[in-house]
Amino acid sequence: MNDALIIAGVVIITFTLLPLIRHDYWTFRVFDYPRLQKLVLSLTWIAVYLGVGLPSHTAVLVVAGLMLVNVAYLFYLIFPFTILASKQVKRATHDDKANSISLLISNVYEDNNNIAGCLAVVKRCAADLVLLLETDHKWAEGTAPLDDDYAYHVKVPIDNTYGMLLFSKYPIENEEVRYLVEDDIPSIRCEVILPSGQPVQVYAVHPTPPVPNENPRSTERDKELLLIAEEAKKTKLPTLVMGDLNDVAWSYTTTLFLKISGLLDPRRGRGFFNTFHAHYPFMRFPLDHAFISTHFKLKSIRKEDNFDSDHFPIFAHLQFEKAAEAEQEDAVLEADEEDKEIAEEKINAETE
Repeated sequence: MNDALIIAGVVIITFTLLPLIRHDYWTFRVFDYPRLQKLVLSLTWIAVYLGVGLPSHTAVLVVAGLMLVNVAYLFYLIFPFTILASKQVKRATHDDKANSISLLISNVYEDNNNIAGCLAVVKRCAADLVLLLETDHKWAEGTAPLDDDYAYHVKVPIDNTYGMLLFSKYPIENEEVRYLVEDDIPSIRCEVILPSGQPVQVYAVHPTPPVPNENPRSTERDKELLLIAEEAKKTKLPTLVMGDLNDVAWSYTTTLFLKISGLLDPRRGRGFFNTFHAHYPFMRFPLDHAFISTHFKLKSIRKEDNFDSDHFPIFAHLQFEKAAEAEQEDAVLEADEEDKEIAEEKINAETE
């Protein structure tokens, strides 16, 4: 039993330590994802240790001490996304329909044929802005009925799991499809005009994940996100970055993105809203995001029903308020000189 406890403890602690190595290779970056799972495994280890009568073997005692530190560290990382933490985005306390915008983000899973299920979710949510990801030409044709309710759209169907379809009930201006880092990985930049006439800068993104069958490094993903972060920081417009970022909300890269961009995460203080993987409850992570500038407050956020995709859709309802920027400026995560240097290195990194 002692040997089993030691081996299991060392493995769990190693999984926690690996992301601390600032290397882009996937074997380090992928362990950013399961922090909640690592916390559960650590607590399970402690429960087993207590259950077998507190073994006094020296090595086991050392591992037990390290496991307590591991639990504290993991909880510290996860805490900002629990309901115990302060909310980074304040809740809107009044209705202003002319300045509100609701959005639905859904990675549909390209091989999924349940287009009718997707259309049903979109209809029920009735979001003002809908972003569908992993949309090939089959999905573009199947979702054409949405054009009746969404007069404005930017469609980039691609048969490589990185197509995207953006539908809007509000006018879209200055739309641009860009390939910022990789020639076959698009992103969308546009302005959406609220009923009040207020323009909102919108970025729709879906960078590649750091996994062996996609990109063995996170370099391309990190570079694309930080390029957009720099743009978002410079714009004077209310800003929304939405999509499947293939990164978890609590990772170093996502935190760096928030620091460089000055954007806020409405989940902080509200919950994890794990969207992937829809079919494996223990292996779920928050990969689909809506990051917003301080100009917005939150009316609601929720995870939506799955329609045979490997992702759950996520819905958020935002409201632009002129006073919000001043009220929420203290919630912005500040980038120090080291953060800025690391971001610059990632932006200038050579990609394959």
